[in-house]
Amino acid sequence: MSLVVERLDLYYGDAQALSEVSLEVGARRIVAIVGANGAGKSSLIRTIAGIEKPRSGSIRFKGQDITGLESYRICDLGIGQVAEGRQVFPSMSVQENLEMGAMIPRARAKARATMSRVYELFPRLAERRGQAAGTLSGGEQQMLAIGRCLMGQPELIMFDEPSLGLAPALVQEVFRTIRLLHEAGHTVVLVEQNVAVSLKLADDAYVLENGRIVMSGRGEELLHDDRVRQAYLGL
Repeated sequence: MSLVVERLDLYYGDAQALSEVSLEVGARRIVAIVGANGAGKSSLIRTIAGIEKPRSGSIRFKGQDITGLESYRICDLGIGQVAEGRQVFPSMSVQENLEMGAMIPRARAKARATMSRVYELFPRLAERRGQAAGTLSGGEQQMLAIGRCLMGQPELIMFDEPSLGLAPALVQEVFRTIRLLHEAGHTVVLVEQNVAVSLKLADDAYVLENGRIVMSGRGEELLHDDRVRQAYLGL
């Protein structure tokens, strides 16, 4: 297994956000985490990334215990995150944003080659490399957020609501990119409001409700499960 989370508990003050969450992410697989707003999906991603510190439980990546490590150390072990809301550096240029993604030790030696790969994947970013990131469209900023993550040479990429706020055509572009990255060998954890598309894309999936995992299985199986269809697809 690439990533193993066991009995994870997370609190914000006295409020419990995650309760005994356990999941497994196989190497080179796409794993979707679905659930309603406020279910704890982003909290889970942030805890794996080292931004939030769990009260109990464990997180292992490729057999190494990473529970509670600082986020920069987790990045340097090969876990990248494309955060909700994109979070680009608005006053910095496209190229400068990408360079920031390669600051960790694992990425520095191959930064130039990785940037060429990012520009091949997103030609629009190459055209705008000198432009301030804050002046890009929402779709272009999402491309930049993905590109900046790739600059860190991740093996596992966590996407947190990558289609949020994008026009339908750009949503399809984002999912096409996720497929391409998976085909290139990346392991993917996907948190996405579009439950139907994410379950179609995923090898495996987990349903999170009120901070707990309540269902798990193959993506296609959950897509056709009556409980999932009624709760999240309105069918």
